[in-house]
Amino acid sequence: MKDDYDFRTSASKEQKGPADEERRDEGVGPDVENAAGASPAESALKQQLDEQRDKYLRLAAEFDNFRKRVGRERQELVSRAQGDLIRQLLDSVDDLGRVTSVDAGRVDPASIVTGVEAVQKKLLRALSGVGLEVVNPVDQPFNPELHEAVATERALSPEDDHLIAQVYQPGYVFQGQLLRPARVVVKQWSE
Repeated sequence: MKDDYDFRTSASKEQKGPADEERRDEGVGPDVENAAGASPAESALKQQLDEQRDKYLRLAAEFDNFRKRVGRERQELVSRAQGDLIRQLLDSVDDLGRVTSVDAGRVDPASIVTGVEAVQKKLLRALSGVGLEVVNPVDQPFNPELHEAVATERALSPEDDHLIAQVYQPGYVFQGQLLRPARVVVKQWSE
């Protein structure tokens, strides 16, 4: 069996290189080498090796195409989901635009506040439709995984110890992931 078997693919064998020039200079081509010293068993093994190499290369190319296709599909899915979310928020953005274009001198300030509150509710409804939860924990026990204590105040009874007295800023959880902890004032009991 020859130790200098040519492991190039059939496409790369067609491209002539320096090794082919040396063989031509010696007067022995690759076909003459294989025919002269190869037994039928070696030829069969070489053919099997070529077939397996071809299968491997095709499988590798197929997997690479699959990986690229999945990446494109994932990106398209993310883009569609973002587009759906933006579409749901556009009405609220339009409502905010109408509120800002109101002449404050001719409209009661209380009605402007009511309009902004309605827009906020509409925005939160749209966001909760895609999985956003508001963390507004007044009178609930303090949970350091969801809440950030920014101040404390004196509790009136031991039962109120570590309960949340006030929420400075609500927190948000999106599909089980904490986006922002609620910033709260916690009651503390001391005798």
